[in-house]
Amino acid sequence: MIQSRTICATAVLLGATLATAAVPAVAAPPAAATACPTGWGSGDKAAGAATAESVRNVRAGRHDCYDRMVVDVPGAARGDLGYSVRYVDRLHQDGSGRHIPVSGGAVLEVRVTAPAYDPGTGAATYPARAGRPLPGVDLTGYRTFRDARFAGSFEGDTQLGLGVRGRLPFRVQQLDGRLVIDVAHTWTGAAR
Repeated sequence: MIQSRTICATAVLLGATLATAAVPAVAAPPAAATACPTGWGSGDKAAGAATAESVRNVRAGRHDCYDRMVVDVPGAARGDLGYSVRYVDRLHQDGSGRHIPVSGGAVLEVRVTAPAYDPGTGAATYPARAGRPLPGVDLTGYRTFRDARFAGSFEGDTQLGLGVRGRLPFRVQQLDGRLVIDVAHTWTGAAR
């Protein structure tokens, strides 16, 4: 009797195992695609204001939908951070007119109406050199950004060149103490 119970229990377990194996696996639902903002356009963007606060740093970051550049101007109020951001055929340094080569399929000229030096002493507040890559900005692995160059700081304005993959939509945001430039990865509004 014990032997027949063992045989029955084994048969039930075997049947349950075979039934489970015969049921097809259900695939997990696909991950939702990230909806990216659209409508920024690629036209010139500007805000007229100026600050005597100095540029202290420039940094970059990667996001699902765009690459971001941040120009840090501590102490500057949001409304005092003027700028001009536009696509140019070639980047030319203010004052001298010297061509600054910038790699990429397109070049964004970024002008911030804040000096990269102390207006009282003339001492540099951001350790960059004209024509050179931005210090501390490593664009390895970025989807959109290709190059970032310092053009100079002249008469209270700081000029940067941002090389991007192509002429893509971008936006500019004024925040307390910083100017933010986002360049989209695509025109379609979908992350890849």
